Amino acid sequence: MAVPKYVLKFNHVLGAAEPYHEGFLKWAKAVEERTNGDLKIEVYHSAQLGVEEDILEQIRAGANIGQNTDSARMGMYVPEIAVMNAAYFIDFMGAKTPEEVMETLRKIKESEVMKKWLRDLEEKYGFKVLSFMWVQGYRHFITNKPIRTPEDLKGLRIRTPGAPIWQESIRALGAQPVAVNFGEIYTAVQTKAVDGAELVYANVVAASLYEVLKYMSETGHILLINFEVVSSKWFNSLPPEYQQILVEECDKAGVETSLKIMQELEESFKQQAIEKGLQVITDVDKEAFMKAAEKAYEKLNLVKTRNALMEAIKEE
Repeated sequence: MAVPKYVLKFNHVLGAAEPYHEGFLKWAKAVEERTNGDLKIEVYHSAQLGVEEDILEQIRAGANIGQNTDSARMGMYVPEIAVMNAAYFIDFMGAKTPEEVMETLRKIKESEVMKKWLRDLEEKYGFKVLSFMWVQGYRHFITNKPIRTPEDLKGLRIRTPGAPIWQESIRALGAQPVAVNFGEIYTAVQTKAVDGAELVYANVVAASLYEVLKYMSETGHILLINFEVVSSKWFNSLPPEYQQILVEECDKAGVETSLKIMQELEESFKQQAIEKGLQVITDVDKEAFMKAAEKAYEKLNLVKTRNALMEAIKEE
């Protein structure tokens, strides 16, 4: 086979068995086919190319590397974009079903508000966002006591990623956020460094957290929306038709993977966790949690930003 003219080394932190990895491989295959082998995407799972922070710096420098990241991380550069990672963001946008979620993301993508943020990421920081049509599912609280209201989280130390939007969202909901790497959660619970975490069901199964934590309370407080980013310098070096193919196929694979996760796999992972002894709490006061979440938007000055997006998608 002919040697490709362009190569993208694409990195993500998830394991080889995760649905995202399969989705990225489908994206790579479609791009290779449509460019007759001229553009090849090499997918690296389990952070084989390095940690996210280092990869993002290499991307900014123009390297032919891509990374699966999220709006919280992109919010370190363009603060407003972090709003998509705030508690109950997708609920505030009015999306309930998996199909409505994907349609809402499509509308956000087409909005002038989002286009400006993406331009800023590209022109000021060197990031080209290929797609954010990649959704990992709803995050819930996993603890050793049932959580039904924000009051139930009082005094609990909950593991969460370190980005400000994430920390403030968990604090607003009533808990004390503690930044711990994903691979260290099990030990952190055992040593009582944390009292629980907030994760999707797939994470709970993958990390065997049902062995050390009893309850999954279905707060659905964050829908994890991921961003696929590459270097704008590298992207602009591609022929325009290849640029289009790269973006189109990334969106397509993202929608397919996200719907599969939300429509089938979340339930499957949930059942696996239940079989292992995890107890699921469904009678959660979601209205109380959504009201509490407002504090995070206020603290990070994101109320106007969120409302601008709500207006933008109504107008479309």
